[in-house]
Amino acid sequence: MTTNWQETLIETQVTYTLNLNGQIILIENVPARVNEETGEQFFSPATVERLQQTILGNKEPDHFIQVPVYNYS
Repeated sequence: MTTNWQETLIETQVTYTLNLNGQIILIENVPARVNEETGEQFFSPATVERLQQTILGNKEPDHFIQVPVYNYS
């Protein structure tokens, strides 16, 4: 069986979100390839390395934001 489905990826910038030990971390303007159909994000090895350095480094954040938190119970 063959499929005619073809993945379409677009080059764009995204906001990377990480929950690290209960702390939400956002990194804005991250270059990524995004699947137009599913929204799945793909990052180059260099981008992943820079994300890790940013998250694990001692650099001060550019700014802070407050977000509401809801419990889905």
